[in-house]
Amino acid sequence: MNENEYTAVEIEKLRKKGHAAKQRRKALSYAIRVVIGICFISPLLMGVLFSFVPSDYLNDLPSMATIMQNFTLENYQKLFASIPVLRYVSNSLVLCLVIISIQIIVSCLAAYAFSMFRFPGKDLLFTLILIAMMIPGQVTTITNYLTINNAGLTNTYIGLCLPYFVGGTAIFMFRQFFLQLPRELKEASVIDGCSDMKFLFKVGLPMAVPTIASLAIYIFIDIYNMYFWPMLVATDQKMYTVQIGMSMLVSSNATEYGKVLAGAVISIIIPLVAFVIGQSYLIKGMTAGAVKG
Repeated sequence: MNENEYTAVEIEKLRKKGHAAKQRRKALSYAIRVVIGICFISPLLMGVLFSFVPSDYLNDLPSMATIMQNFTLENYQKLFASIPVLRYVSNSLVLCLVIISIQIIVSCLAAYAFSMFRFPGKDLLFTLILIAMMIPGQVTTITNYLTINNAGLTNTYIGLCLPYFVGGTAIFMFRQFFLQLPRELKEASVIDGCSDMKFLFKVGLPMAVPTIASLAIYIFIDIYNMYFWPMLVATDQKMYTVQIGMSMLVSSNATEYGKVLAGAVISIIIPLVAFVIGQSYLIKGMTAGAVKG
């Protein structure tokens, strides 16, 4: 009996010791991740901090005392006085909203057909979509521009959005999601009198919310950061997007770095908020259908 009690006490001590070691490893791992995260985000934090310092002090690396003594909103005042920032931001948001809505609708319908129906040339068409995904967008820029220009759509929202209404990546992701839906679910809905489109809107889309959200964030960041295509199509300053507007802050003569940093902070706030809100959906959507193809 004593020997059994002694063994139980020793086992309990070993268990507590192992638990303490596990907690120390977890704390060390967490501390390492925090340090790495701070290293990655430190340039962004420095940019935000320096945006509140007059440009005269940014030619050399200012000390923290200099920053605190000269903390001001002057750069942001100059920014809003020099360019119509809100107009450029609203143009970018309009492009994002229109392209996200249309691309998700078109891609969802196309992917539903590729995953649920059988028709001649199905595999060939999907293979062509995969091939198109491998072609860099810059290859088709000139052709797209000539088409938009000949149609008289320059300096219009339609001209800026039209080449992005269909996306191969979106079709691929939706198809992967629909393929992993149980066939029994579709067969049961057919037995209950559910049509194909009703199954899509009543069953498929509600279950595809993570994929839709992740695609929306992915497309939003891509379109919001777009520079070359809006620069070609939008020759009127009223149609400039935020990226083109911010590029106007850099001149060949004298650049006010404080104003440039203020513009960078303004332009990065919206995609940063969108990413923080939807990062969990982004991960779920990107991994949906990763097993079944």
